[in-house]
Parts: sequence; C-alpha cells; structure tokens
Amino acid sequence: MTDLETLPAETIPETEEITETGEPEVAHIVKVEPGETAAAKVLEARINGTPLEALCGHVWVPSRDPRQLPVCQACKEVYDMFKIFNDGLRDTPGD
Repeated sequence: MTDLETLPAETIPETEEITETGEPEVAHIVKVEPGETAAAKVLEARINGTPLEALCGHVWVPSRDPRQLPVCQACKEVYDMFKIFNDGLRDTPGD
C-alpha cells in the first residue's frame, strides 16, 4: 500500500455564483458607517459603479430609483432592531 492509498479523500464543496439580473423586486436599506449618509453613499455608488451592502447582507450596484419598490422585509427588520437599541433613529430610514 502506498502513501496515497492511505490518505483520506478530500472533498471540495461546489459553490455557485449567482448574478442578479433583471428588475429589482425590493428596495434595500443601505448599510452606512457613522458620519455617512445613505443618500451620499448611493449617489457615489451610482457614479462610480461600486457595490453597496444592504442591512440584510444583499450586495448590489445601484442603478434605478427604488422609491416605487416595497422595502426589503429583512432590511426593515434589521433597521427596526437597530432603532430599539439606538435612540434618535427615525421611524423609517427615509424620514
């Protein structure tokens, strides 16, 4: 028996990258750092074509006005949780 026969087989997980195409179905709430505004961050991302991260973890490059879309429920739940622990947050991110 050779050394190769005694080694366990290595399993490599198969991953699939999914590229989002088509029209967005929901509007996400942008994750911002202290001192940043979501509006400025979105504008910069639209100009530079850089991706943004939403509170729910979704990453995308903004290209459309999201005001006609419903708010992502997962983002809303995260925002509501932040609101409980942080006085001074508005009822909705757009206020």
